[in-house]
Amino acid sequence: MLAYFLRRVALTIPTFLALMFLTFVAIRLVPGDPVEVRVGERSMSPERLAYFRHELGLDQPVWKQFLDYVWRLAHGDFGVSLSSQQKVLTEFLTLFPATLELSFFAMVFAIAVGVPAGTFAAVKRGGVYDQALMTISLFGYSMPIFWWGLLLIMFVSVRLGLLPVSGRIDLINYSFDQPTGFMTIDALMSDQPGAFFDALRHLVLPAIVLGTVPLAVIARMTRSSMLEVLNEDYVRTARAKGLTPRRVIGVHALRNALLPVVTVIGLSISGLMAGAVLTETIFSWPGVGYWLIDSIGRRDYPALQGGVLLISTVVIGVNLIVDLVYGVIDPRIRHGR
Repeated sequence: MLAYFLRRVALTIPTFLALMFLTFVAIRLVPGDPVEVRVGERSMSPERLAYFRHELGLDQPVWKQFLDYVWRLAHGDFGVSLSSQQKVLTEFLTLFPATLELSFFAMVFAIAVGVPAGTFAAVKRGGVYDQALMTISLFGYSMPIFWWGLLLIMFVSVRLGLLPVSGRIDLINYSFDQPTGFMTIDALMSDQPGAFFDALRHLVLPAIVLGTVPLAVIARMTRSSMLEVLNEDYVRTARAKGLTPRRVIGVHALRNALLPVVTVIGLSISGLMAGAVLTETIFSWPGVGYWLIDSIGRRDYPALQGGVLLISTVVIGVNLIVDLVYGVIDPRIRHGR
């Protein structure tokens, strides 16, 4: 297991280096001048503009800027935001709990609905429910996030008035410290009646929007995996022994069918991070995705560059954990079989 762990870690190193280079190059292809963000709309003399360019290192050759960038990253320095004048890492760590909380509830929604739906579709293969699930999952996988989010806002929030449109909690009725950054946890700790349920109400719509795509993927993968397992000899043997259908499906079939589903769930986390950018923008969710979109509009290159790299690092780390967990579950993986 140790050798397998070291191999997987070694594979992440070139991925991270390539990601660092691509992030550096891509940010410099974005139109605009970061000096304009620093000086604002004030008229500056050429000497003053040259001073700011020198301060930001933009007067150096690109290769020199990249080496300086790598050197700072090696020392844990992700730069300073041009607009807020705060360290990018500090801003990221402040906003990341909101994104993590939204992604967690979106994945809980996707798993809680996708696994039972895929299992039932496999058991009722070829039936009306099976065909309906495949159609709905294809529709959910193909649906643009921004369009789905706007539809839910229009019908659920505006017309029916059931759920709030934006934000993480009603700031007019509830005010408390947020030591963890996770609104649901902080609301429970606040001892303010109704705060926790209000935080959950604000989570429902964005979690549904963000979790729709992974839900469709999980449902289809669960169905496919269950169809393979249901034809195995040990499942037929369990049925021949007279075990109840619930025990055969829930204990013998589903447990073995979940192996590829676990991998899909782990890989879907990267999709959650990408989808969070649009979801947080639609629902004004104060997380990392909303922060990155705002950084693009303000041409805040250090914040955008550092934020993208940090999000990508989280995704790489999650994928590494999924590979290790899968190696623990299936010994054939870690032995290269």
